[in-house]
Amino acid sequence: MSFKALSRLLSLTALLLLAPNLWAKGVYMTADQYLQSTFPHTEPEPERKIIWLNAELKAQISKFMHRSYRGLRIRYWQQGDRSAWIFEEIGKEMPITIGVTLKQQQVESVKILAFRESRGGEVRYPFFTDQFQGISLTNKNKLSQHIDGVTGATLSVSAVKRATKLALFLNQEALKQQASKPLQE
Repeated sequence: MSFKALSRLLSLTALLLLAPNLWAKGVYMTADQYLQSTFPHTEPEPERKIIWLNAELKAQISKFMHRSYRGLRIRYWQQGDRSAWIFEEIGKEMPITIGVTLKQQQVESVKILAFRESRGGEVRYPFFTDQFQGISLTNKNKLSQHIDGVTGATLSVSAVKRATKLALFLNQEALKQQASKPLQE
């Protein structure tokens, strides 16, 4: 085999090995598309809501995220007993945009809206995200069922699990805040 042929073969092999990682990155769904798919053809439109964060709530969020949380509020969308949450959570180095839909305090769906890491993009596929359906949060703030990981995507899997736990926790907090508000006449 000539040097030129060997060089081409090595280049082609490298390209084939790197190709799945190159395809993993991307925006798969915008926030508006996610919300439209979550609340299709609904009248009235889902209500955009805010949870205002105090020091105690930030401390609890920090436990879920394994890092400090600096925001003052978190936005979400609600219609009846259904809510949608969008988070940006770090995988290894880059944020993953994750949409979590809840119904009656259980996960209805998890969608990866954007993935920016070079590895771990398998978390966007239904074989992984479908595991979250029907899951709730236990009294110890853990997911109620085991989630199987994906080989080579440990940090991305952890990011999706953190975002899901956070959505479930914040949904509980939102319900508490709504219940404590006096009824307006």
